Amino acid sequence: MAEMEAGFATYSRGLVDVPPVGELLFPEVRGEMHVKYGAVRGDGVFVVKIATGFYGNPEKGLPSSNGAVLVFSARDGSPIAILLDEGHLTDIRTAAAGAVVAKYLAPQRLDWIGICGSGTQARLQARYLASVTRCRNVLVWARNPERAAECASDIVRLGFEVALATSAAALAERCRLIVTTTASHEPFLMAHDIRPGTHITAMGADTPEKTELDPALLGGAAIVVADSRAQCIERGEIHHALARGEIRADAVVEIGELVDGRRFERRPEDITIADLTGVAVQDIVLARAICRRVGLIDNRLG
Repeated sequence: MAEMEAGFATYSRGLVDVPPVGELLFPEVRGEMHVKYGAVRGDGVFVVKIATGFYGNPEKGLPSSNGAVLVFSARDGSPIAILLDEGHLTDIRTAAAGAVVAKYLAPQRLDWIGICGSGTQARLQARYLASVTRCRNVLVWARNPERAAECASDIVRLGFEVALATSAAALAERCRLIVTTTASHEPFLMAHDIRPGTHITAMGADTPEKTELDPALLGGAAIVVADSRAQCIERGEIHHALARGEIRADAVVEIGELVDGRRFERRPEDITIADLTGVAVQDIVLARAICRRVGLIDNRLG
């Protein structure tokens, strides 16, 4: 989490070079491949991350996520490390980012945390949120009831009391912190279902086609936060809300700005939304920290 906070702040200061996301889609098998890469200015390394998501894989007994992270010297271009993490580092940095957002935006008092989805990220969100909130009651909803029950059982093992919601609307009725972790292409959290005082972290929509939230939700929010303003204009929930005229791009705040001291005083009735599409700086700072930990780079290189 400390690496994510520092990385987001550095990014929002304009000190990270992050080219546009590379992407290949395989709709016939519900698959996708993303390339995210970049460098922190002045560092001695740069990072290229290849991540895949093939969402029919669980039906074959395979993980839905895979990939690798490549670390190179920014001094001479030589490879320093191949982190064959099979998507694990992407999962971890995404979960850590969700906890960072909750630290700055979630209501202080929570009776229930709502998690939409039943995959790896749904489980990891519960694990990482435990470090920023005392709430230990989780409500899980997913389109597949059997997988939702399996996810709930795993979250129980993390020390939570867990129940299953019959619908996304039922989850929204009870939960003031909601995290969405699906690959949905249609909104399932609607504006009329969300209660005052709710914070939503939406992290499933990382392509222009995906969406989990009713765009009107963003239009009615007290603050809309992005991991990357530029990237969220092109993909995710902010992208859809902009297309519908619900929000203005210049009204979007980056999480790095909040980390860096920008103030937001939450009122009890405020609805707040964070749109996380996954930014290369997250992969950079995590890969750099790992390489430093095992002695592959020193402080001179990053």
